[in-house]
Amino acid sequence: MPVWEWVLIAVIILLIVALVAVMVQLAIRRKKTERLRATFGPEYQRAVSETGAKRTAEDELVARQEKREKLDIVPLSAQARDRYADRWQAVQIAFVDRPASAVRDADELVTAVMRERGYPIDDFDQRAADISVDHPDVVENYRAAHRIHLSQREREIGTEEQRQAFVHYRALFDKLLAAGGQPETHRGTDSSKEAHA
Repeated sequence: MPVWEWVLIAVIILLIVALVAVMVQLAIRRKKTERLRATFGPEYQRAVSETGAKRTAEDELVARQEKREKLDIVPLSAQARDRYADRWQAVQIAFVDRPASAVRDADELVTAVMRERGYPIDDFDQRAADISVDHPDVVENYRAAHRIHLSQREREIGTEEQRQAFVHYRALFDKLLAAGGQPETHRGTDSSKEAHA
């Protein structure tokens, strides 16, 4: 067999190996994408839209998961759950007469529960990122509620917006108070319907 045939066979083998390697990489990336979409639900698309690139968004979501794994998030004791549930009831009753302060109190109460559970609370964006790992179905509602809370400091907010913020805070509050306190993965629920239920 002439040398050029051996060279041709070697080149063909290298091309086949390279093609198989590319196909394996694509399959791994596709599985990673599917896993992140299933885990984060609508938060996945939000991250892609925010970063402008799928790979960048996926790297950020993986980094969130890795950071969250290092946190020592604990469930609340039965006494703490009862105490927070009682405080929520008081805030909810106050909403009728003082919706603006009730929204502020709801924000503070959610933050207090997060602190007791072990979430870092210094920075809102980081809190939302941490919550997105455990409760991706309500994190966008949490962001919306917080935006309304901050907006009411600067301008008059209508009662309907305040009610909506309160409902959003309640959705996260309920998840944080859950008996097991375990993270959830996205289950294909519509978070806006869930928050209004």
